[in-house]
Amino acid sequence: MCGRFTLTADQDSIIEAFKIQEVKYEHSPRYNIAPTQCIPGILINNEQRSLQGFHWGLLPKWAKSKKIAYSTFNARSETLQKKPAFRSVFPSNRMIVIADGFYEWAHTGKDKQPYRFRVKSKDIFGFAGLYDRWESPDGEVIQSCTIITTQPNSVTSKVHDRMPVILSEEETKMWLNPGLKDKDFLQGILNPYNAEDMFYYPVSRAVGNVRNQTEDLIQEITLNSL
Repeated sequence: MCGRFTLTADQDSIIEAFKIQEVKYEHSPRYNIAPTQCIPGILINNEQRSLQGFHWGLLPKWAKSKKIAYSTFNARSETLQKKPAFRSVFPSNRMIVIADGFYEWAHTGKDKQPYRFRVKSKDIFGFAGLYDRWESPDGEVIQSCTIITTQPNSVTSKVHDRMPVILSEEETKMWLNPGLKDKDFLQGILNPYNAEDMFYYPVSRAVGNVRNQTEDLIQEITLNSL
């Protein structure tokens, strides 16, 4: 799964990295992003890459309440075409979630140790995502999204049995291309990222509390200092 991630880059760096042409979301560095928060993502709007805000936790059009978002912040790549919440927006509503790292927890007995995972060759990258727009009975409109996960590579498997789908630059172009609609082809993009281009390190257990949002959360620690 992917339940926490970081985006410590500034707005200008994001715009440059993804060649964004339309900005509808204001970003400042974040060190502990969690489900149900508003997160930055990119979709194609009027043939332009548009930076927009998304409620993290997919709210399908047919959802009766917001509560479903607590169980739809991740979508398993293997079941995209089977689960009702995701089948209704795949492949039409594709987007990417912007990140520069993500957290996973290793279980050692009763203890859980968080680690931060990064991509060696990129400061900023995109997770494959899907989105929808939901309207409440009183007219509130929420644009929401989910992050797609897949099998782990040899790096992430040391800590967890799932990982978010990280897209290469070429895969990002294909994922955001509205002209590509072949489900099987798009499903083929949703693979584990190259393990040789990833690394991870232990971080403070303070990241487990969503109220903690300080820069020191991303600093590497030595495990004997816990």
